[in-house]
Amino acid sequence: MRSKLLSTVLVAVLAFASTAFAGDLARDEVNKAEFTRPSAKNSRAVILKAQVLLDRLGFSSGTIDGRRGENFTNALRAFQQQNGLNTGGELDAATWKKLTESPEPALIEYTISAVDTKGPFAGEIPESYEKKAELKRLDYTGPLELIAERFHMDEELLRQLNRGKSFDQAGGVISVANVSVKPVALRAKVAKLEVDKTGKSVRALAADGKLLAFYPASIGSDDKPAPSGKLKVVRVARGPSYTYNPEFKFRGVKADRELKIAAGPNNPVGSVWIALNQKSYGIHGTAEPARVGKVDSHGCVRMTNWDALALALLVRKGTVVEFIE
Repeated sequence: MRSKLLSTVLVAVLAFASTAFAGDLARDEVNKAEFTRPSAKNSRAVILKAQVLLDRLGFSSGTIDGRRGENFTNALRAFQQQNGLNTGGELDAATWKKLTESPEPALIEYTISAVDTKGPFAGEIPESYEKKAELKRLDYTGPLELIAERFHMDEELLRQLNRGKSFDQAGGVISVANVSVKPVALRAKVAKLEVDKTGKSVRALAADGKLLAFYPASIGSDDKPAPSGKLKVVRVARGPSYTYNPEFKFRGVKADRELKIAAGPNNPVGSVWIALNQKSYGIHGTAEPARVGKVDSHGCVRMTNWDALALALLVRKGTVVEFIE
């Protein structure tokens, strides 16, 4: 009886372990991943590598998570369009060859620094705007969130790549996405932005219409639609605070008075606000990067903090922003 019980427990433990570690990835596995046949497009290592390479080339799929989704498909399609490839939004041999022209690895080692771990951290960010307004700053909740955002990564993926490792100890070596890019080099070439409401994206275009960079976005809602037509950038504010006007009447916000919410990456408009010449509308970051392109916004154009910061380097006062229906 005891033997049978132990066997049952062992089977259960092994089953749990198999489930818990299913899908875990190793840095070398991702860096060596190749598109050898059509079925490889479903390999998580291949998808993750493609997401990192796309991001580095200015074609963001939002949060890097190693999974196929609409944001990844749209970024891939935009990259294919720019390079004269089949624009089906699926990985194929020609697209893979173009993506992997750079010898730089997709994943690299990173040593956690004392700056990463010292904070200050917020601990927990409340749901309601009323509670948010009581905080002095809306910082990261801890080193894990800070590091994941710095490298454009999903927190769970970061954990899986570094199973058993701590993120709050300086000196620890972890695997991260190699997303070092300098979008400012494109600034002189960017003539206007297109905000595609249907395609849930923001595109940076040259004067001749050439696509230079692509970012997923949440754009407006039924309650508060995004603007239409052509607007212009009037200013860029990094580390902005946020003021909620009760006239907005956002769903789920019951405040009947103005709320001032302090700055920080977990602020409702994230790490940057690109103001447009229509009152209360802008392009901005978010505290919930994984939801970009998947849920509505409150009328504005919501992007991941890192994409919004990259875009802020590409625009200047007067840059045209055209909203495409």
